[in-house]
Amino acid sequence: MKHSTKSDTNKMTIGRDQTNRHLAAPITINATIADAQIDAVLSRYGLALERDARYHSYFFDTTALSLLNVGVIARARRISGDDHDSTIKFQPMALVPAEVPARWREYDGYQLEADASEAGVNKAASLSMPVPKGLIKDVVSGEKGIAKLFSREHQAFLSAVGGQPIDYGSLCVLGPVDGQRWTLADPACPWHMTAELWQRADRARLMELAIKVPLAQAEAAIAGFRAFIHMVGAERNMKHHTKMRWALGHDLTAVHRQAAA
Repeated sequence: MKHSTKSDTNKMTIGRDQTNRHLAAPITINATIADAQIDAVLSRYGLALERDARYHSYFFDTTALSLLNVGVIARARRISGDDHDSTIKFQPMALVPAEVPARWREYDGYQLEADASEAGVNKAASLSMPVPKGLIKDVVSGEKGIAKLFSREHQAFLSAVGGQPIDYGSLCVLGPVDGQRWTLADPACPWHMTAELWQRADRARLMELAIKVPLAQAEAAIAGFRAFIHMVGAERNMKHHTKMRWALGHDLTAVHRQAAA
């Protein structure tokens, strides 16, 4: 039998520490609420809609949704009274959180997500980086290219989690989708929640409720949160990427009409 040397012991300790840090990393678990059920949720928690949106989200894709079709989302947000940011999210059919290189977990803008629905659980990894104020408006107006919103870190992150490089020159601007966010507590839910309300230009709405837990607790939390969320009317049978297709669908219709004119 091989006896552990001091060096061996250190290596094993480091390995355990890395595993523990990974399992302690937070993951956000989301559940979607359909438009017809939103008013009941707002009433349940006494949420008041603000006159002005808290933030405006713009998305970038081809008219055929080539990025979304391979699980990639490119987004920029103008946030009232806060820093603006841009995000690359990768949501393949099967993301293994443990396989995301550890260096990305050191970024404040890194996030793991799990969309829990009757159809199953889709995991995603995303990286958000700040962008200068005014840049998003310049890109949306066409004064600057979409690539200006995304950094080399974004591209390196996408490559690290298995995504393909983005040809920003092939993308168009979609949106904005306006958003508001609240922090909630419910005696029936053991986790603190956030509620996020999206509204498209045609006034259609979609809400997302979310909790954040350590990755080690994700499986149990997903099951418990999904059971709780049925009480407030989670939409059933949400298919892969349905939320994003909902968000982009109205703008794509307008783009296609313009192209056909």
